[in-house]
Amino acid sequence: MGGRKARTISRKLLGEILEPRVEEIFNLIYQEMIRSGYDDMVTSGIVVTGGSSLLPGVPEIVEQVFSMPARVGYPDNIGGLKDIVNSPMYATAVGLVLYGANSKQRKKRFRIRDTNIFNRITTRMKRWFMEGK
Repeated sequence: MGGRKARTISRKLLGEILEPRVEEIFNLIYQEMIRSGYDDMVTSGIVVTGGSSLLPGVPEIVEQVFSMPARVGYPDNIGGLKDIVNSPMYATAVGLVLYGANSKQRKKRFRIRDTNIFNRITTRMKRWFMEGK
């Protein structure tokens, strides 16, 4: 790690370092919500995801900053992989995959076997190589 030996620090010291940073990050998020005008749209609470949401005290800090209830969000409505991805650190990725899979608004779908995509790519590559001559 950067040429230095790893060192051990106490849990208390780690908390004294992390807590102000977590509070600062959520204050910045809240200020951005206010600036954008979306702060009035959040009325029922905040759902926190990501690996750092598992740190002790994060939901409490979020409740303090936003003055509303907060909870840690876990992936939901997933099938066979639930044992593997049942953690807040995967919530955003799982949500995006489910959104993409359930989206009916998409008219074009990307398919690996679609020859048109590969034809376009190879045509562009041929042009690029020909320009280099």
